[in-house]
Amino acid sequence: MDAAADFDTAVLGLAMPPGVEEALAEAGRRRADPVAAMAALMRAQSLAPDHPAVLIALYRHHFFGHRLHAARDIARQALVVGARALRLPTVWRHVRPEPVPGARHEPAARFYLFVLKGYAYLSMRLGDDVEARDALALLRALDPDDCVGAALLEGVRQRALRGEADDEDDPASVPVATGAAAWARLAPA
Repeated sequence: MDAAADFDTAVLGLAMPPGVEEALAEAGRRRADPVAAMAALMRAQSLAPDHPAVLIALYRHHFFGHRLHAARDIARQALVVGARALRLPTVWRHVRPEPVPGARHEPAARFYLFVLKGYAYLSMRLGDDVEARDALALLRALDPDDCVGAALLEGVRQRALRGEADDEDDPASVPVATGAAAWARLAPA
């Protein structure tokens, strides 16, 4: 199996080293106890520091715990992992603004694009408008068909800059499809 296929399998939550799946499951079971959940996540990370499923779990733990700086740090790590899988520069600001093949279907491309979108969103929430603006500009160049919904986020950013944002425009107030539901929503008709 080649490296791209290995990454695609990992993005789908498969091919985890021994102990990682159990640690992630424990973190899920213990999510009401953030300290215990984090201990399980740290165990998973020690076993598979660059596994997409581990990075996603850490990101979600911090995001839903309202630890946005920590979530953005994990997004940065995930961008490096995704960039390596796509053979892109590991610093997102060095990525050429040209369409990424497979934005609609390829797991590695979708992982990178969704992570970049999450990074941009967190930058917005943290008041780092330059970082948010630049990440969204790159995302729109990488995904000109807007498969991951950067246009909506850019619209929210623009309205916020004009002081026109309301709860209806806030992507955090919209239920987010995850896992199979997210993939199914973007599958071709």
